[in-house]
Amino acid sequence: MQSQRREMQFRELSRQRLGRRSHGLEFHRVLKMVKYSRDPSNISKCAKAKGSHLRVHFKNTYETAEAIRGLSVLGAKKYLQDVIDHKRCVPFRKFNGGVGRCAQAKQFKHTQGRWPEKSCRILMDLLVNLQSNAEVKGLDVDHLYIEHIQINRAPLGRRRSYRAHGRIIPFLSHPCHVEIIAVEKDETVPKFVDSSKKVIKLNKRQLARFRLKDARTAARAAFKASKAA
Repeated sequence: MQSQRREMQFRELSRQRLGRRSHGLEFHRVLKMVKYSRDPSNISKCAKAKGSHLRVHFKNTYETAEAIRGLSVLGAKKYLQDVIDHKRCVPFRKFNGGVGRCAQAKQFKHTQGRWPEKSCRILMDLLVNLQSNAEVKGLDVDHLYIEHIQINRAPLGRRRSYRAHGRIIPFLSHPCHVEIIAVEKDETVPKFVDSSKKVIKLNKRQLARFRLKDARTAARAAFKASKAA
């Protein structure tokens, strides 16, 4: 009886949460639009993609996202595929405790790196979703660049591990939230440089010498003018 009563109470609470009944009509909550942590620089020429509570390690995904920040969408997909094939590595700069060294990290002027395949596949799926959203808006995928990518911690997944002497310890997973914003960049025309004119760049010491020389010349001219007068 108690179990049936609890089940009825649970159903009633869930019914109240989902919607209210009034005059024979049922009103449900209106879901809000997905919120991003920042606004793109150009709303009309941007595409977004987001994933929540993804079953992939937060730290590995964070380092992988930092590696593709600022790249083009096509370049980021190629890089992630190279990491999956172990042709290139992901440099671990922040969460690098106990991470081994590898020669491929020299490309990023670093020493520690890994090949987080699951994080790469998750980010590749999000980039494919972002490409589809860009095509729907009529954007040019070849000129899309990752302007913003952010990885946040999600609530821990709790499980149990049974140890010796009757002990039970937590066995936690560390999922994450991912959001990506890509912006279409206009083609920039390179500035015309006249090859006939040579541009000489001077450092601070050389500029100071020229200023001192000009000051001495002006002082001598003023002295001669005052003497002649």
